[in-house]
Amino acid sequence: MRLTDFWTRLEQAFGRGYAESIAADQVLPQLGGRTIQQALDAGEETVVVWRAVVAAYPDRVPSRLR
Repeated sequence: MRLTDFWTRLEQAFGRGYAESIAADQVLPQLGGRTIQQALDAGEETVVVWRAVVAAYPDRVPSRLR
């Protein structure tokens, strides 16, 4: 998954402002206790980060974005 696709999906699932907040502020256990942004900055594959988002927020991510 391309990084631009990742951000598009995150914004579609959460809205633009909230997506940025979640990426910067929410620590996800699925990412080893890192935020989305920290995981991406550390070089984690976007598909791995996206799967962590889907696992952490199953009710917020529409099935078409999974």
